[in-house]
Amino acid sequence: MNRNLKENYDRLELIEEMENEFNNKNTEFFNKLAFHHDPVIRTRSICIIAEIGGEEAVNTISKVLAKDFDELVRHEAAFSLGQLGFTSGIKALSDAVKDDSSIFVRHEAAVALGIIGSEDARGILIDALNDSSEEVKKSAIVALANLDYIFKSKKINQFTRLTGG
Repeated sequence: MNRNLKENYDRLELIEEMENEFNNKNTEFFNKLAFHHDPVIRTRSICIIAEIGGEEAVNTISKVLAKDFDELVRHEAAFSLGQLGFTSGIKALSDAVKDDSSIFVRHEAAVALGIIGSEDARGILIDALNDSSEEVKKSAIVALANLDYIFKSKKINQFTRLTGG
């Protein structure tokens, strides 16, 4: 069996195991897989951790956002932190908006900050208006508009989470 076919077969076997562990809500299993050598497995693990891990997932996902070498995996981590909506994810997202080398990740981190909807993110989003990327600037504008709406309406709800970025 050639190497690519073997890797694909091994991946599919692991994904099948992942489905079983998802059904068992085994967060420890997925926390380990978040640092697996295969970026496909890491990306899927981040999605699953966000679904089953609650606020405890923020720590693992934040580490992935800060340290993973693959920008798609970091993007998924930023997206997942936004979907979780916990203010405990703001520091990791703010660091990504400021420092990530990928426009793709900085954009998603800005959007995620808007979705979380905390005034604690306003300063970093204002700073992002000066980013070198137009996409990041536009994402910051959308996120800031959501913060403005939340401030005015005094509510965070499904509407603000869906329109935050």
